[in-house]
Amino acid sequence: MGGRSMTTLLEFPCDFPLKIMGASDPGFAQAIADVVLRHAPDFDVATMEMRPSKAGNYLSLTCTVRAVSQAQLDALYLELTSHPMVKVVL
Repeated sequence: MGGRSMTTLLEFPCDFPLKIMGASDPGFAQAIADVVLRHAPDFDVATMEMRPSKAGNYLSLTCTVRAVSQAQLDALYLELTSHPMVKVVL
């Protein structure tokens, strides 16, 4: 990389999908929706995609937000990754 800083290749605003995985818990989807809505108030919860794991122990949520800035995405990612119910955010 030669010491060059990474710059975002995103142009804002843009639709940005986030994949959030956690334990299959009845409150997981609502908890994630609440976090996403804090950072992207125009997020339509009805568009959230939910996929359980084969054994049903985990749930994968895909939330596509209308991102307006890198700072917004960074703050959202930080809150999601620090949430106690979240295992992984991609």
